[in-house]
Amino acid sequence: MTVTAGDSTQGARPGEPFLGLSALDRLTLLYVLAASVLLAAHVANWRNARPTRWETECLIASHVLALAFALLAPVVRGRSRTEDSFVAEWYPVMVMAGLYAGVGLLNTGARGPTIAFDGIVQRWEMAVFGRQIAYDWIRAMPSPALSWTLHLCYLSYYFLVVAAPAGLWWLGRRQAARQAIFAISLTFFTCYLAFLIFPVAGPLYAWALPDNPATHVWPARVVRVLLDRGDAWGSAFPSSHVAASVVATIFAWRGSRRLGAVLAVPTVGILFAVVYGQIHYGVDAIGGLALAIAVGVATPKLCRGRRVTRVRSSSASPSRLASGESRAA
Repeated sequence: MTVTAGDSTQGARPGEPFLGLSALDRLTLLYVLAASVLLAAHVANWRNARPTRWETECLIASHVLALAFALLAPVVRGRSRTEDSFVAEWYPVMVMAGLYAGVGLLNTGARGPTIAFDGIVQRWEMAVFGRQIAYDWIRAMPSPALSWTLHLCYLSYYFLVVAAPAGLWWLGRRQAARQAIFAISLTFFTCYLAFLIFPVAGPLYAWALPDNPATHVWPARVVRVLLDRGDAWGSAFPSSHVAASVVATIFAWRGSRRLGAVLAVPTVGILFAVVYGQIHYGVDAIGGLALAIAVGVATPKLCRGRRVTRVRSSSASPSRLASGESRAA
């Protein structure tokens, strides 16, 4: 029989996670705690952006859902007949969209947007590039071919951030997949907190898009529709698109060079697309890249993997049964 020590929901023993919580579970709980503090501050009319009662209830529901997933994940792992439980490892995918929507609700509140730090970021932009590159680039180079390429890369983001851990999971490299999920979740949670504390609307709201051949191509129009319908106000700095796609590619590469090489092509395109498409300031993209590097360095230390104790059979020696045979999951 197999006993999964690191995921046991019984009392934690030396070297085991507290209450069977994995690194991903603890990360989710930490984010829910921090976001709940900010929610309480907004309900108390912080920044004059108190959400409506309905918005508050939706935000509380999304936090409770994330909390429930994180607390129940160890139970699911403990009852799983296999070493890996898909739901217990992949639940961030199920709650991330709701948490992202919550960022927009909190930043706007019942009275609409009340504060943004775009002026500060635009000054950074001038200091770094000497111009407002997000405004100038698409106007100076209204190339349909360039627009097609970069906007298609931007659209690939929604596939890319799932493809990295999913590809590793499918290849049977479960520990690499778990690290990728943790790293991508850490990236999103860090971005969401940054958006709530330092909301930046971005060039999409600061300036109207130009009317030129680059904005008329089909991928550019699709991107515009997606942003009009699903963008969270105040979520420009740092660019979560750049940060998450670079992190996904880093961990895909670490688990499978071939998978990482495939994902690297659209990732490079996303880095430029967010600026060319007037979606993010140039410093937003730089901030996202810096965050991705930091997450790439920190994740192996924060998410070391589980310890799995296997007891092969009842005929094993008493000393073998007492100590078990441990291996890294």
